[in-house]
Amino acid sequence: MEALIVSGGHLDEEFAVSHMRQHSFDMTIAVDSGMGFFYRQNRMPHYIVGDFDSVKPEILESFRNRTETDASESFQKLQLQSTESADFEKQPEQRQKKPVILQFQPEKDETDTEIAIRTAISQGCDTIHILGATGTRVDHMMGNIHLLGMSMEQGVSCLLLDKYNRIRMINQGLVLKKEEQYGNYVSLLPFTPQVTGLTLTGFKYPLNGYTMECYHSLGVSNEITAEQAEISFQDGVLLVVESRD
Repeated sequence: MEALIVSGGHLDEEFAVSHMRQHSFDMTIAVDSGMGFFYRQNRMPHYIVGDFDSVKPEILESFRNRTETDASESFQKLQLQSTESADFEKQPEQRQKKPVILQFQPEKDETDTEIAIRTAISQGCDTIHILGATGTRVDHMMGNIHLLGMSMEQGVSCLLLDKYNRIRMINQGLVLKKEEQYGNYVSLLPFTPQVTGLTLTGFKYPLNGYTMECYHSLGVSNEITAEQAEISFQDGVLLVVESRD
């Protein structure tokens, strides 16, 4: 299953609409003010989550009026802990006639985006695209990048996307096809103190068994030169950023 999460950061709506047209999502989740996108596009998300401290009241009320209940009983009892996985009641997409609204107190341990990711994972999604997760709040953006690791550890592919960047976190090899790359540049940043045995083939700047360490910029702005580029390594975690100007 593939999920789309629209968070409350900066969102290029033309890009977001185009991205939705290019993919077939089994589940859509609006995060707090991210529900404004669905409202303006006259689209119905499957889930709406957050503490709703940044969405316009009339938008929230519009979606509330379309629901029979704010949440099922199991959701009302749910309390997320940052170190535990959520045990959500399964609600298959095909049964969703109206969005499920999950409202939380502002004073909580998780961000609204983390709750949305946990919701998608709990419903069986193995691929998650997140829009609106970048923008002017660098702290939120960095926090969202860290959340990629939470998905990675559960075997779920999670991507942060905006008009100029596609960001993912990996703990195993990755193949990037030139025809499918996101822009012209690929940057590799170690997310652990070291990434050992790093080998890059099909890149302008290849590596062979290299140990990449934090606090250096060696992996920034590489380019794919072959039909496909391969990233392999022995141990560690890499942040992979595909970018275009």
